[in-house]
Amino acid sequence: MNSLRKRQILVFLTGWVAYAATYLLRKPLGVIKSDLETSLAYTKFQLGWLDTALLLPYACIQIFLGSLGDRLGARITMSLGLVMSGIALLSFSMWTNFFVMVALFGFCGAAQGFCWPNMCKILGSWYSDAARNSIFGMFGTSAFVGGVFGTFLAVHLQSDFGWRHVFFVPSLIVIGLGVVTFFVLNTPSELNTVVPGKDIPSPIKNGNQPTLWSLWKIPMVFEIALAMFCLKLVRYCMYMWLPLYLLQSLQYTKESAGAFSTVFEIGGVMGSALLGIVTDKFFGGRSLTATTVSTGMSTVALLLFFATGNYGFAMNAVFMAMAGALNCGPDTILGGSLPAQIGDSQETSCAAGVTGLVNGFGSVGACLEGPIVGYISQTYGWDGMFYFILFLSAVGTLSTYRAHLIESKQRKLYLPLTREIVQ
Repeated sequence: MNSLRKRQILVFLTGWVAYAATYLLRKPLGVIKSDLETSLAYTKFQLGWLDTALLLPYACIQIFLGSLGDRLGARITMSLGLVMSGIALLSFSMWTNFFVMVALFGFCGAAQGFCWPNMCKILGSWYSDAARNSIFGMFGTSAFVGGVFGTFLAVHLQSDFGWRHVFFVPSLIVIGLGVVTFFVLNTPSELNTVVPGKDIPSPIKNGNQPTLWSLWKIPMVFEIALAMFCLKLVRYCMYMWLPLYLLQSLQYTKESAGAFSTVFEIGGVMGSALLGIVTDKFFGGRSLTATTVSTGMSTVALLLFFATGNYGFAMNAVFMAMAGALNCGPDTILGGSLPAQIGDSQETSCAAGVTGLVNGFGSVGACLEGPIVGYISQTYGWDGMFYFILFLSAVGTLSTYRAHLIESKQRKLYLPLTREIVQ
């Protein structure tokens, strides 16, 4: 095995574990909501605002400071994000005040906002353009595996030590991995390494930093960002509210509701890994075609899960896993490989900036999920919540399809020119 291959494997595995660990700090909130509701008398609306406290700073950092890694270095920015997010929740067990809780989750979310765009920049720099979708698809399993382990760890800590201690061990893990990433996640340019089959983008020069508005004007960026907005809102609704829905509506026990909710993420693991490979093997790398099909089918799967909710464990598991696979599968492509590729294709590389903008705008949907779903479920019941997420899933499908049409039009304009040059 040559040195390049060894380095690619090291970067992939280290980045995979590090990014998976961020979910060790995101998932416990969904698990302990029933405890916060009973022990601290928080309303569902307040619980929703805790979601927003975690996810709004996360979104804003990606949108407005996602390009920081393009200037300061993706490795340094990624490492700092991990360490600061771990520090933020170390003291969670000491507090009961709602506004202190909001501040802790807000700081954690802001710190984690630096992680995804810079991880995408690092990962994309180590692999050829032809393998981009497959690599990002497999890497995307980190989020869903991390979510599964984050939930199980939180359930274990909750049952053994009480809900106040669910963040302490995960915080120490994330801080440790932040230190590891600083020493491991170098880019090829830092090591003077050339990756075959990889176009080398022009670096950003002083005074040539792209503005937020200029990133928005890049073709397909708005459509992809809107699709991410809808799909992330749906996914985080399932992350943050599914355990409570299973407990209150389908009469699961507290422990089984928390554990069984991971079926959605287990489906996400399969969907993320398979969709990237399917895109490269069967769709010729045309990621928007594959993601349009997947998002459309996810809407159908969610409808079937809702319609068969009272049919028992087996039926719940089948449609929940399908919904997870089809909703989560496109996430890494729409929020990772595709915007990174669009950013690298510009005159000066802005991969982290475009990725941060798209994923950050998607995270705006995730942060709005909290109070909106809290209000809808409290006012209209769980039925109202599911009608809402079905609508959003359909809008995400239409937005992805529009991006597909734009891409197809660009290909038609480009191919005749290519043939003329060849001739």
